[in-house]
Amino acid sequence: MSLVKLNNNGVKNATAFGDITGLGNLALIKTTTLASAAASISFVDGASDVVLDSTYKEYIFFWSNFHPATDDQNLFFNMSVDTGSNYNVTKTTNYFRANHNENNNAASINYRTGEDLAQATGYQKLTLGTNNDNDSGSSGYLHLFDPSSTTFVKHFIARVSDAYGEPSNNDTFIAGYGNTTSAVDAIDFKFGSGNIDAGSISLYGVN
Repeated sequence: MSLVKLNNNGVKNATAFGDITGLGNLALIKTTTLASAAASISFVDGASDVVLDSTYKEYIFFWSNFHPATDDQNLFFNMSVDTGSNYNVTKTTNYFRANHNENNNAASINYRTGEDLAQATGYQKLTLGTNNDNDSGSSGYLHLFDPSSTTFVKHFIARVSDAYGEPSNNDTFIAGYGNTTSAVDAIDFKFGSGNIDAGSISLYGVN
């Protein structure tokens, strides 16, 4: 990967930059926009034009305005190694967030031990108590690395912004790995209870 080069002696005097190359390009694979409420949204390799294999070494899911049908819901995801028959990959993860209320009477940043996983097969939380107010919801991304590898565990990172609680904003960071050397070939997103009432999600491969 090329370095960014300044064409002047100092940053404060820079008027032009060298080229940035080798950062990769995003290739849109599939976008799902809900026409009606759904219990979950799944992306399964080989189904409905989805590619989740060795075509790309990295995949990114971007979702916009996931709206829960019922209030105070956590958004979750899980991985599968059997094309979606079971979403139960063993995971070790960490979870922290920054929070700020609309009325400016509280703000915090903290590690959430209750939301991380330690060699657990359950769904991983992406949000904590998303509101179902008409103007509320969750938007974010999940970046999955080399899911088709049969040598390495499956690392991922995620970042999410959602409307929560009083209301307030959560800026949430999640990272971890699926502790399997089997190829991951399906991903599932859902709220803890009730449907995903509205929203869209796109899957990209990284060239």
